[in-house]
Amino acid sequence: MLSPTQIAAELIEQRQTLLPKRLLPPGPDEGQTALIVGAAAAAPDHARLLPWRFVRVPQAARAALADAFEQALVLRDPLALAAQREQAREKAFRAPLLLLAVVRLAGGEDPPTAFDEAREVPDAERIVSAGCAIQNMLLMATAMDFGSSLTSGKALQSAPLRKLFGLGPHEQALCFVNVGTPGQRKPGRVRPTPAQYLTTLEPPAA
Repeated sequence: MLSPTQIAAELIEQRQTLLPKRLLPPGPDEGQTALIVGAAAAAPDHARLLPWRFVRVPQAARAALADAFEQALVLRDPLALAAQREQAREKAFRAPLLLLAVVRLAGGEDPPTAFDEAREVPDAERIVSAGCAIQNMLLMATAMDFGSSLTSGKALQSAPLRKLFGLGPHEQALCFVNVGTPGQRKPGRVRPTPAQYLTTLEPPAA
């Protein structure tokens, strides 16, 4: 029987990024989705600000998202070809479970003077908290044998997308979280070793 440490290590090692077009139905059911989204709540959260939120995009809203993607493309490139516009639209229909991750940056508390400590939580901490929430969700999806990925792109900061998702002036769209059944798994990549990213701070010379 595996120990909790072994289970955690195996789960982390199994997580991999699968392109949304390789994430097929069936996606998580309502109970599984609740567990995936619920895992986000365990993320570190300085001052308990809950500086992030997720917006689920159901199938019925995918066409509206496709419109926003196309509009964002045309704003960037008014001469975009029909094939390019269709490619932008198609991205809205991938992955059975699609969520937009949104972070609330400093100054966006409501009311602004809700608590003084909020002003001391910088944007970097808020984004890190959101990243931890996302990773918790990815690991929970992996534990259920679903594939997952994060996607971004220039459309995230566009006016059409901000309007569609009702983003406030202090909110920033971070990425989409995609979850579904892996259509084709890929070989696990070689992970970097601690020696490649861990150093030790040496005490100053006397």
